[in-house]
Amino acid sequence: MKHVVSQEWLFEHGIQDHIVIADCRFILGQPEAGKQSYDIDHICGAFYFDLERDLSGPKEKHGGRHPLPDPGKLAAKLGRAGIHEHSVVVAYDDQGGAMASRFWWLLKYLGHDEVYILDKGYSAWKEAGYPVTEELPVEQQAVFTPKVRSEMLVNVEQVKDRLKRPGTVLVDSREEKRYLGLEETIDPVAGHIPGAKQYFWKEGLQASGGWKDASEQKARFADLRNADELIVYCGSGVTACPNVLALSEAGFDNVKLYAGSWSDWISYKDNPVATGKE
Repeated sequence: MKHVVSQEWLFEHGIQDHIVIADCRFILGQPEAGKQSYDIDHICGAFYFDLERDLSGPKEKHGGRHPLPDPGKLAAKLGRAGIHEHSVVVAYDDQGGAMASRFWWLLKYLGHDEVYILDKGYSAWKEAGYPVTEELPVEQQAVFTPKVRSEMLVNVEQVKDRLKRPGTVLVDSREEKRYLGLEETIDPVAGHIPGAKQYFWKEGLQASGGWKDASEQKARFADLRNADELIVYCGSGVTACPNVLALSEAGFDNVKLYAGSWSDWISYKDNPVATGKE
């Protein structure tokens, strides 16, 4: 797989100087839980990246529940973790890869290609008997220079402009009942962006918790193969990222993230909302 490394690979290579490990564990609604888990134990040498403090900016009226972070602030944190242009970075979480995928996407967005996700996540690593520690890594003084790839991103106006554009497909990454508008436990309005197709992000994983391979992802997204452009969203721009990764594994290179996602879309009263099957 292009973007996923195995436990065996990380165990063999993780202690090399140019490899940096990022712990991205985070539980939505329990903002301290990830850091508390990290403090108990983590993969040796891993630096902690908090979804809301490090991988998101401050919440405002528009922009969604997890706006993108300021590139300079995130770059400074990446430098303190020892990440520079020659680093190979491996991220993990315990949430099926959702938080680690957000980290993966952000590094790609900031111009860093050598970033990967650990297959199956932290608990599986620990259960397999690989080493963990409570020791905190030493802060580094590397310089990470962001080179923002704005073409990876779309905003609310760009989504509106594309709503009925032939060849552009919106991909909703949330579970079906939220997409259909039958249930909404997080955002104040239920439903989806009109015309969007639903591909729940967890369908990119095998029953074992590992990532499906390229051929399985290709089959999963077969109906999208003729699209000129794919715009992926979710509730707040986090669980869309594993779908962006899966689409890339499947060979799609025309994929953009609507980072504000549903929570940004519904912050504008005039934006249309659809419910039920498309």
